[in-house]
Amino acid sequence: MKKNLVVLLSLPLLLVGCSFQEEEPLKVAKSEIMHNEKQVEFAPRNFVHELKLIDKRDEEVIKTLKPFDYTDEKVYDEDMKALVKELALKYDRPMIPARINSDGELVNGQSRVILDEAILYKELSDVSAFDKEIELPIAETVPNVSMETVLGLEEVVLGSYATRFDPSVRGRTVNIALSAKEIDQIVLGPGDRFYFNTIVGDSTPDKGYQLATVIENKQFVSGYGGGICQTSSTLYNAVERAGLEIIELHHHSKEVGYVPKGKDATIAYGFKDFKFINNKDYPIVINTIMNEGTGTLEVQITSAGRFVAGQ
Repeated sequence: MKKNLVVLLSLPLLLVGCSFQEEEPLKVAKSEIMHNEKQVEFAPRNFVHELKLIDKRDEEVIKTLKPFDYTDEKVYDEDMKALVKELALKYDRPMIPARINSDGELVNGQSRVILDEAILYKELSDVSAFDKEIELPIAETVPNVSMETVLGLEEVVLGSYATRFDPSVRGRTVNIALSAKEIDQIVLGPGDRFYFNTIVGDSTPDKGYQLATVIENKQFVSGYGGGICQTSSTLYNAVERAGLEIIELHHHSKEVGYVPKGKDATIAYGFKDFKFINNKDYPIVINTIMNEGTGTLEVQITSAGRFVAGQ
């Protein structure tokens, strides 16, 4: 609850001229009385309290608030909740892991940024007249890998899984190939996160994705990107076998033929995702091996022998 401002104004009492002798009353002119009365009059002053929200990473002032302008605490509370949500949408972003390119070089990813909504809401609720600034509780996590740590990451297979597809179904084959390429050679350091939708993105025609069969509301229909879920499901099973920590998983509304029941991982861009964390103390890499001739897709989770041997 927003704290009320209490201003205490004290005036000292001045005692002078104490005497036990009777004296004639002091005659004071009316004009002097009026003058003295004016001296003890105080002009009203409006209290202005500004609270600055600051991004501590670059000391930028994000927003300036006037909490004590609110007379209705319920309105204040609702506005602060809305503000916290607005800032979270502005700042929160998932990690984009690093990857190894075709030249064997490490390409840096993007850090994960999270605004702690609970902490910020509490600070805004407990603000007092003495608070001038609030630092936004933002946590930023940079991908935890370097060129030195990625050397030899394909030496030991921690977990692998293979699925089959019909290469004669051209649209589906193309979609599997495109999505498999997007996750190939992704490197995750200790604690790094993988979000399938963030890495692969939306399966739009401008990116080369084609129409193929997808499952929607327990029905087989035609849609762009049909086949991508085979990539995510193959990855899921490899991740599970490698013992990595899964943080989001969804199943299809109907059984699929390329993995056993309950072993699929459906994705829907913007709605359903497949997410996991590298809970190992060492980096890992995702390898995809696609053979259109035999109609197979294999995903391997690997690491370096020097890391695994030390466990």
